[in-house]
Amino acid sequence: MQNDELSFWRRAPGVARPTRRRTAFRTGLGALAVVLATAFATGSEAWAEANCAKPVYLTFDTGHMGVAPLVAEVLRRQDVRVTFFAAAERTQTEGDSLDNQWAPWWKARAAEGHEFASHTYDHAYWRGDVQGTAPRFRIQPSAGAFAGRQFTWDADQYCANIAKASERLQHVTGKKPLPLFRAPGGKTSARLLAVAKGCGYAHVGWSPAGFLGDELPSEKFSNEKLLAQALEHIRPGDILLAHLGIWSRKDPWAPAVLEPLIVGLKARGFCFQTLRQHPAYRDWIASHS
Repeated sequence: MQNDELSFWRRAPGVARPTRRRTAFRTGLGALAVVLATAFATGSEAWAEANCAKPVYLTFDTGHMGVAPLVAEVLRRQDVRVTFFAAAERTQTEGDSLDNQWAPWWKARAAEGHEFASHTYDHAYWRGDVQGTAPRFRIQPSAGAFAGRQFTWDADQYCANIAKASERLQHVTGKKPLPLFRAPGGKTSARLLAVAKGCGYAHVGWSPAGFLGDELPSEKFSNEKLLAQALEHIRPGDILLAHLGIWSRKDPWAPAVLEPLIVGLKARGFCFQTLRQHPAYRDWIASHS
């Protein structure tokens, strides 16, 4: 026992002082309980993974974060784990999606078992390769102080921007992100992907049917149409893409579609997994974590 604990038992009248053997026994029971709880949770996850015959992989990119609380509520209610790809994008709360105001939200998602990965810190679009021996790229950030301007970045600069988002995610979540990234708009080149892999990040796109359409104009693509299309075409193994808020869409997608989509896919025998379980990425993740 610690000195302060011994002092308490000496001072407290009429209270039996615990023996060192009894204290050790209680400590052992506490440690055993933690081990058993961890083993149970791990076993439950392994069982769920082994019994998931029709997996889909729901992913969210950041955005203005206006629907982020709703998304979290739906995922919690439906007991679904997803993978979030984060950049420091402008939000409706006068900041960015990785700032201190949103840190508690991210930390809560980590506690729920979600996974995280980089979306490049400045939501930096690849606009083209620059000719030459050394890899260089035309890059246009859509977030941060230089949003809208075009730059030429070398391999180190591009890798640094991927890593910056990953490092910030680890800071706000307390959980190490996956060694994955998603290029904004999914725009890449073979050279860009090789550079990213060279600095430890594999790229994740999305399946054709997994494009859920939340960034399309609602005047042409109603929520009802997008839901019906997704439920008809999504297949096992698909990576699904949605966002935590799209500025341009007038009729937000998530409030109308997210939960009916999850319920509808479950009714069709689908189950939800994070990219940590995806067969195309799990070996990469295991070897780069």
